[in-house]
Amino acid sequence: MPKAKQPAFVLPKAAPFYLCYVNLVLFVPACIFGGFWLLPNLIFNFVLIGFFDEIAGLFDQNADPNTPEENLFWHRLAILLWLPTQIIMSLGGLYYTTQIADHSVIESWMVMLLAGLSMGGVGIVFAHEMMHQKPALERHMADILMSMTLYGHFRSEHLLVHHRYVGTPIDAVTARYGEGFWRFFIRVLPESFKSAWRAEVAKLGKRGLSAWSLRNPFWKYGAISVAFLLAAYLIGGLWGVVLYIHHAFVAVLLLEVINYIEHYGLTREYLGNGKYEHVKPQHAWNAAHKYSNFLLVNLQRHSDHHFKPERRYPLLQNYSADEAPQLPFGYPIMVGCAFVPRFWKSRMNPRVRAWRQKFYPHIEDWTAYNEGSNPAPSR
Repeated sequence: MPKAKQPAFVLPKAAPFYLCYVNLVLFVPACIFGGFWLLPNLIFNFVLIGFFDEIAGLFDQNADPNTPEENLFWHRLAILLWLPTQIIMSLGGLYYTTQIADHSVIESWMVMLLAGLSMGGVGIVFAHEMMHQKPALERHMADILMSMTLYGHFRSEHLLVHHRYVGTPIDAVTARYGEGFWRFFIRVLPESFKSAWRAEVAKLGKRGLSAWSLRNPFWKYGAISVAFLLAAYLIGGLWGVVLYIHHAFVAVLLLEVINYIEHYGLTREYLGNGKYEHVKPQHAWNAAHKYSNFLLVNLQRHSDHHFKPERRYPLLQNYSADEAPQLPFGYPIMVGCAFVPRFWKSRMNPRVRAWRQKFYPHIEDWTAYNEGSNPAPSR
């Protein structure tokens, strides 16, 4: 890894990570006027960010991972401000669309699609950052953001299952080699819920509590989700609920396509007796593209996140191609690639095979790994 540098963590250093708030600026005219104004948000997230990534080149500088917490105030503030922002976009947008604006059905659908994209591309990313932190306020805010998407169980699945079993058949959200995104998406929706439930029930069982104990966070997830659905009904009736569910679905779709991208085809070596090698930097795809990392608060430095899950996003370290596999583009472009499985496989399968040859030349038969089952121990 490049040598760590000690930056001065003041507002100018944190400013690029406020790029996500452009979504709010672009959402307001889309919500008010509809029509042409529905396009700039999409162009910004999926065209301009990818274009800026390509012309700016890679950004591989690393901050000092030992930077004290008090020096990260402006970075943390960027995360904390998003919850009220998302509520304004989701419920405020729903109110304006159903009660004030004279939008067509398609325009209303598109306004809430934009709110869902911001929820999935920013809100869930920020929730992911906060659920790994120690302050209770951040963890509660993460639960609210995730439950707004009607997908609150993601926190349980992510913390109790994904980080422990990533790169193994036990982890539902590790995409198998050759598995197209749409097949992955249909598979992962029920599997992630079931694995999250089993993990929480097992955790409660160790404390002598039943699955239906009020200590089960599924009660909290459900209560918050119901509260937002009720708010949607009070705002727009049944049509408001339909629009709200639509925007939540868009957010979850974006979450799961990012999950798909992060670990596609990467597996930990099976050692036998139900054991796998420890998680290493090579078990996550990385992207050092500058502007998409600003937008996604360094989520693309995913190897270091699995190495140090509690590490704050500005301190995540970049890994070189010798240490971890690299994506050809940042997430905004890779999302579009993943939606077209044949194109995705043409670009990514050769990279997975090269990764296997580089890190596991001693493994000759990858059939079981491809199928998501335990192979025989490697020799």
